[in-house]
Amino acid sequence: MTHSQTPARPAPFLPPQARKRPRRAGALSALVLLMPLALGGCGLFGGGAKTGTSSGHDGADKTLSKPLKPASALYADGIAYLHKGENKKAARTFGEIEVNYPYSTWASHAELLQGYAEYREQNFDSSVSALNRFIELHPASPEAAYAYYLKALCFYEQIEDVQRDQTFTLEAAQALQDVISRFPDSAYARDARIKLRLVENRLAGHQMEVGRFYQRQNLYAAAISRYQVVVQQYQTTTFVPEALDRLVECYLDLGLVKEARRNAAVLGYNYPGSRWYRNAYATLRSHGLLNGAVKPKASGGFLFGLL
Repeated sequence: MTHSQTPARPAPFLPPQARKRPRRAGALSALVLLMPLALGGCGLFGGGAKTGTSSGHDGADKTLSKPLKPASALYADGIAYLHKGENKKAARTFGEIEVNYPYSTWASHAELLQGYAEYREQNFDSSVSALNRFIELHPASPEAAYAYYLKALCFYEQIEDVQRDQTFTLEAAQALQDVISRFPDSAYARDARIKLRLVENRLAGHQMEVGRFYQRQNLYAAAISRYQVVVQQYQTTTFVPEALDRLVECYLDLGLVKEARRNAAVLGYNYPGSRWYRNAYATLRSHGLLNGAVKPKASGGFLFGLL
C-alpha cells in the first residue's frame, strides 16, 4: 500500500552513559536506542516486503524482484538487528536508508547508527567514515556531541602499547580534545577529559621509552630531546619526575653541570619525596655537586599529575 503521509520522526537517539574506560570488545554498553516508534499506516511491515511470482511464455515461474522497504521499516529493522547483536546487518540496513532516502527524516539517525553499528563490530575505519559524514551533514544536530565522542572512541580503542607506533594515540588525543572544546559542558566532555589524561600518559610513556633507548646508546642529545617533550608537553603525566631525573643524568654525562643542577632543582621542588629526586640527589652527590641542593624528603611529595 502506498503511503502518502510523512513517516513519524524517529524518537531521540539516546546515547549510553559516559564511562571511565570502554572495554576492548564492545566498548559501549547496549544503547537505549529508541523509544517505541510511532509507525502508523497500514501495511508498513506487510506486503511491500513480500515477493511474488509470474509465469513466462515457457511456463516457468520467475521471481519478482523484492521491492525496497520504506525508510521507516528499514530503520526499525536496523534497530532490531542492533538489539540482537547483528551489527553487520544493522550497518548495512542503516546504509540502505542513507543511500535510498538521503533526505528523509530517518536518514540522519541512520547515519549515526551506522557509525555505531560499525563501532560495535570493531570496524573502526568504517565507523569513522560514517561518523564524519554525519558530522559534515549535521554539524548543528543535538547528536553531534555523541558523534564526535564515538569517533574519538574509535581511535581510543586502537591505542597501542608504548613500545609501538602511537599514530592512533595522537588521533585519539586530537579527537578527545575536539569533544572537550566543542561541547565543554556535556557528559561526553567530562569523560573525554579522563580519557585524555590516560592518552597523554601513554604518549609520554612512549617518549620515555624512546628516550631511555637513546640514553642506553649514549645518544644523550637525542635522549634529552625526548625527555624535554615529556616535561614541557605532558606536565600532568606520571612520567615527569623520571624525565627530570634522566635529564640530570644526561646533562652530567655531557658535562653540562648548570643544566643538570637546574633540572635537579625543579625535580626537588615539585617532587621532594619521590624516588626520582633521591636518584638525582645521589647523582649530584657522586659528582660533588650538592652545594645548595635540597635534601630529599623521607616520603610524600607533591605528586602532581597522578590520577
